[in-house]
Amino acid sequence: MSKDRKDGYYIKPSDSMHAIMPYLMDKRIEAEVSKTEVIDVTKLMKWIDKKNADLDFRFTFFQCFAALFVKTIYNRPYLNRFVQGHRMYDRKHVSIAFVAKDKFEDNAEEKMIVLKINPKDNALKLGKRMAVDIFKTRKSGTNDLDKSLKILTKFPRFLMRIIIGFIRWLDYHGWVPKGLSENDSNYATLLLSNLGSIKCGSCYHHLNNYGTNSIVLTIGTLKQEKSKYTVDITTTLDERIADGFYFAKSIKLAQYIADNPELLEEELSKKIDYES
Repeated sequence: MSKDRKDGYYIKPSDSMHAIMPYLMDKRIEAEVSKTEVIDVTKLMKWIDKKNADLDFRFTFFQCFAALFVKTIYNRPYLNRFVQGHRMYDRKHVSIAFVAKDKFEDNAEEKMIVLKINPKDNALKLGKRMAVDIFKTRKSGTNDLDKSLKILTKFPRFLMRIIIGFIRWLDYHGWVPKGLSENDSNYATLLLSNLGSIKCGSCYHHLNNYGTNSIVLTIGTLKQEKSKYTVDITTTLDERIADGFYFAKSIKLAQYIADNPELLEEELSKKIDYES
């Protein structure tokens, strides 16, 4: 019987340590590592300005940064792994999740958007898809996940606990219905939070035990000093999917892409020979 899930391919442990690690660190929040970095985006900003001169939509820094990390993930495939049900898996696709607010006010509604990445898209095509999805979600005011959750909230508290317990059991085995998992950020490769849009620095953001999301990235305020642009980012990762060296090297690749933004004009899945 196959150990694959509908959203991931089972990875057989390479040794006894990797086999026992999901049991030693049973919960994803027990395996969190978090680090803040400052990325030089001077060349990236110039490239964005150059591209916006010829586009029929506004290509934003956030859209570009999302594409940059998607390309990093395609080149660093361990970042697209997850641990669930005490087993490790390679995710079958790359996806990103982010929040779109109706307006920047305390009581404004938040709409979660989850995008499955087309590996043949480049940064500009992904940016346009993000812009279109944000517009559609804000216009409709809801998505399929919102509708499902609203139904659940109608149940009394004792019954809600039973239902959620059953959903967690389904999650453990990889059997959560598509209607609940498809638009849920807990099942995305990468959860992005653009705190710079509210003039806030990046910060630590926890992972969740539910679902399969292994990476959360918060983006801080874009800063300019003379002709140099920088942005602070904070990543929180599940250390069970790879070691610290792998994560550090992945951040170096992200900086390399920011220094060579023309790479974002290529397919997001195209491999980069950045070590030569």
